[in-house]
Amino acid sequence: MAMERFIGIDLAWAQGGARRPNETGVAAINGDGEVVDCGWTRGLDETAAWLAGTAVDGSTLVFVDAPLVVDNPTGQRTCERQVGQRYGRWKVSANSTNQRSARLAGVLLRERLQEAGWSYDDGRSGPPGGGLVLSECYPYTALVGAGELGYDLERPTYKRRPARVPSADWRAVRAQACDVLIARMAGLETADPPLLLSSHPVSRRLLEEPSPERAADYKHREDLIDTLLCAWTAALWYRHGPQRCQVLGADGLQPPGHAPTIIAPARPEQRRDHMAVSAVPRNGRGGR
Repeated sequence: MAMERFIGIDLAWAQGGARRPNETGVAAINGDGEVVDCGWTRGLDETAAWLAGTAVDGSTLVFVDAPLVVDNPTGQRTCERQVGQRYGRWKVSANSTNQRSARLAGVLLRERLQEAGWSYDDGRSGPPGGGLVLSECYPYTALVGAGELGYDLERPTYKRRPARVPSADWRAVRAQACDVLIARMAGLETADPPLLLSSHPVSRRLLEEPSPERAADYKHREDLIDTLLCAWTAALWYRHGPQRCQVLGADGLQPPGHAPTIIAPARPEQRRDHMAVSAVPRNGRGGR
């Protein structure tokens, strides 16, 4: 059975404890790029319930922006280190995750979904042919690894303030960069696979309304953008596999289907054979 639905989850890594959990962005698209549903949830219960109601039984691929498998007691996962090694020239790297990390909601989500019949796929055998499958992704790698989006030199400044931008100007600069990113994502309607932002009222508002400068409103929009990128990356991986994407952390010794990996769109120069790319310094990273 072919995959019929591609879902992106921009998961809030912390569960909130006594506090209300942060928003999680969720989006689902079909193979023709139509946005079936998108929006926001809070906490694992809401996220799992949304997913159960949106997935196509036996034919859904979910890409999650959060660590799903964390088996290293300390330090950084290999897949995270390889983000910096291969995408550092584009000012993209990843935060470190290990078993001492406080924010491991992705691990909890994976365990819950596996109990419900989902399978974690580390990507080392290529795209899945069917089933209920989840894998890990990272939207920043899609932004600079997918040539369709046009970020040939560095990541867009829609999240973290570069040192060259004064603090007083940052919110306006960020909003403008976000609008440019949305315009480029709108161009994916003619890509293979496509993404049709205008096909759903929530994602269509990205095109109709300018990005806000107020922090809370901006974060609300940013989460939606990232989850749509996750869903599109899932479709890209399914459609083109290793021709357009690479599996970071693929050289692990874990049994098939158990390695902590990140599936990332990649230009030729971002792959293993072009390791002249160096990691960016910690104070300049584009971490999640």
